[in-house]
Formats: sequence, structure tokens, C-alpha cells
Amino acid sequence: MKIAVVFDTPARGWEDADFKQEIAAEVYEPEYDVADALMENGHDVFLIGFHDNLRRMLDRLEEFEPELVFNCTESFMGRARYDYGVAALLEMKGYRYTGSSPEALLLARDKATSKKILSYHGVRVPRFQVYDSDRIEPPSGIAFPLIVKPMHEDASVGISQASVVTDLDGLGERVAFIHRALNQPAIAEELIEGRELYLGMIGNHKVQLLPTIEITFDRIEEPSLRIATYSAKWDLDYRQRWGIKNIFARRLGAEARKEMERAAHIAFHALGLRDYARIDFRLTRDQKVYLLEANPNPFIAFGEDMANAAERSGLDYYDFIERIVSEALKRYEAA
Repeated sequence: MKIAVVFDTPARGWEDADFKQEIAAEVYEPEYDVADALMENGHDVFLIGFHDNLRRMLDRLEEFEPELVFNCTESFMGRARYDYGVAALLEMKGYRYTGSSPEALLLARDKATSKKILSYHGVRVPRFQVYDSDRIEPPSGIAFPLIVKPMHEDASVGISQASVVTDLDGLGERVAFIHRALNQPAIAEELIEGRELYLGMIGNHKVQLLPTIEITFDRIEEPSLRIATYSAKWDLDYRQRWGIKNIFARRLGAEARKEMERAAHIAFHALGLRDYARIDFRLTRDQKVYLLEANPNPFIAFGEDMANAAERSGLDYYDFIERIVSEALKRYEAA
């Protein structure tokens, strides 16, 4: 099958041959893992990287005439909140593509609106308040400590230990930082202390739940600071220094597991997610499950959480990527 792999890149002007040369040289890029798996599975693969020139991307798609686009886009011009625009272009041009629709990408990235929808459907979420300006009012009905996040980012962008605030002054400082540094509203959520758990999903009408991943914080003693900051996720030196590991969750009670699975299914369908996703939870000491957010575009590189969970369930990396292709094709065939 002819499959175009579309992804954002800082490399301007590169063509398919340039990217394939890097794949052959085993240069690490997440999109290369996907493309390599597709080629190993026998597909005719064409890589289209873009930075700010969507016209060029559309021209390459028109030349290649793919039967499916594997959408690996994570941002546009370095801004994750604009990733929906690529899906929207693919949709308007009539291309079949993997992953969630532009509407679902927008909705899931809006931390406030998605929480309102999930709460309406009976899913427990942290209470929150949105701050559009630097004028700080005491949060209504929410006790400190709070965790302050950017409204429209993912991958823990804008989240650090300083995101945890214990008073109104700290709240004001962090909200102002989000506005100044990331140019978007801030959302202040009640801080849920407990275990950080990630549940991957593959499918559409019938969704397969993958084994649960837990992020552990062995050398961070203060419970309120055991949070998935940007450094805790992506900085290897930081992770080693503080004993942070991603492991398969152990000793999950039956009731907690059942509630996580129920909430994950509700989130997947209520937010309109497609093909694959990851749902992030907190599990408190008294076994209450809180859904933190739904990620419609999780990291699917080889050796990362989603791929590892898929392998634990019996899908090696090649099968995992092929399963995403299969789910997308079945979705279009059923439409």
C-alpha cells in the first residue's frame, strides 16, 4: 500500500530521499521508527516533512497519491496547539489518514472544555479554574495546593516543580508566567496526590486497552512534587538524578482498574478520539481514580510507553504500527 508519513520537522527543504538516508544511518527520530516499520511491513512509503510550508506538503501528497496518510504531526511551526490544522487540511483534501480528527485534537487539547465534557459523563476529574488574564481571584471551591498548567499544551510543556502553588501569590506568579511564556490561558487544578498512570488504547468501535504504565518517583520524597513535569518526562539526566522510571503498573486493585477502564472508554468516545490514544490518570491512596487528560496523539516511537505496552499485550512494534493502519482503514471502509 502507498502510505505517506507526514510529520513536522525543523529541516526545511528536505525530501523523501534525505529522510530515508537518515533512516538507513539509524538516526533517531520518532517518525523514522514509524516509517521504518511500515517499510518492513511491505508498504511503499513516502516521507513528507514540513516546518512552515504546508503548500509544499500538499504538493508532495498530490504527486505521490497515497492510499493512506500516517499522520505523525505533533506541531506546526513548533506550536503543538496547531497540530489540528494538518489533520484539517488532510480532511479537506479528501485524504484518508490515521489518528483523530481536527475537532477531536482541538477538543482534547482544551483542558477545561474536555474536563467539563468528561465530568458531564460521570468521569471524576480534578476541579479547576481558568485564568485568562493576570487578575487573580481566589479559586472558587478549590483548596490549595494547586497545579497550574497551560491550557492548550501537551507533553508536559510548561509544567515544572514551580507549577505546584500553595497560596494566592504563588498562583498569580505562575499564571503570569503561563501568559507571558506560552501566550495562552492558564488552568489551575486541584493537585491530586497519588500514582501517575497511563492507559493506552487502540481501536475505534471496539477499543483494546493496553497494559497500564506508571511513572514512579523514587527519590522525590514530597508527595505534592511527584508530578510529570517536562523534565520528568524528557530529560534523561533529571530522570536518573531523581530516580524517575516508567514501569508497568503493579498492584492495581480490581475496582481501581475497572474504574480506569470505564473512564477511558467514556473519554475515548465522548471526545471523538480515533485509532489510538492515551488516557492519563491519578490514583489516590484511598483508591479514587481521577482522569487528568486524554492524549489523542501520544508518542508512538519504538521503545516508548505506547509501543512497550503494545508489545506487552502481544504486538511487536511492526504489528503495533500495522494495527494503527488497519484501524484507520477499517474506519474509512465502515463510513
